[in-house]
Amino acid sequence: MPSEILYDVTNHIATITLNRPERLNAFTNTMKRELIAAFDEIDADDDVRAVIMTGAGRAFCAGADLSGGGDTFAAQDTPRKGAIFRDGGGMVSLRIFDLKKPIIAAINGPAVGVGVTMTLPMDVRMVADNARIGFVFAKRGIVPEACSSWFLPRIVGISQAMEWVATARIFSAAEAVSQGLARSSHAPTDLLSAARELATEMASNTSAVSIAVARQMMWRMLGASHPMDAHRADSTAMSIRGTSADAREGIESFLEKRPAEFVDRVSTDMPDIFPDWVPPTF
Repeated sequence: MPSEILYDVTNHIATITLNRPERLNAFTNTMKRELIAAFDEIDADDDVRAVIMTGAGRAFCAGADLSGGGDTFAAQDTPRKGAIFRDGGGMVSLRIFDLKKPIIAAINGPAVGVGVTMTLPMDVRMVADNARIGFVFAKRGIVPEACSSWFLPRIVGISQAMEWVATARIFSAAEAVSQGLARSSHAPTDLLSAARELATEMASNTSAVSIAVARQMMWRMLGASHPMDAHRADSTAMSIRGTSADAREGIESFLEKRPAEFVDRVSTDMPDIFPDWVPPTF
């Protein structure tokens, strides 16, 4: 059983709750391992159609747990001598990047350092209107991590990304929304219900396999060098999915003016539309 996160599946929505409220859900190596295991479970469970991540208590995640003092970032669980050091936040971000289900961050309070960078590969960020966010790495003598140098400029643009990183300032939920980091802000008591409403919209009356393929296409094409790469992927996906049971059901339900009942499963019916895709190794 996980000790630093909570995991629940209700009405096809998996909810992951960072659960160290006494430490403002500060990120640890244990949390890293439990999050990766939860995402593995989500991808294997066809009952899960969408995911929400939030935090217990008054914070989303206050960043890395600094209780180890000045050697915190020198004392990772992968030793530097005789082994390759890997950033734990980056391992979580890469796992989210590969996720087959849409994921929403419900940022219910402070989100700084890895507490915000690990949300960048999520599809939607929603914030409580009293949340505070910060890319505070330069104040700690370190650098942005969790693959954020790839994700953040793609989300908000290079100028805004560098402003937040270079000032290391804490900013408001309103600024996060106005600069495109977050979709919307909500009263703290309304945030989770708003996230669930959006997750339900994602999970209802849509093909799970279509969403999984579309998520791969959207994220992977961010690094494409030409729209022809997208055209190849689109053509392959349309060719395969166009003959699927879900495509037939989607058309017939539309013509018959009834809710669709999609039967294809992510675990067994996911097409390989990127046959030449080889994820880089560390």
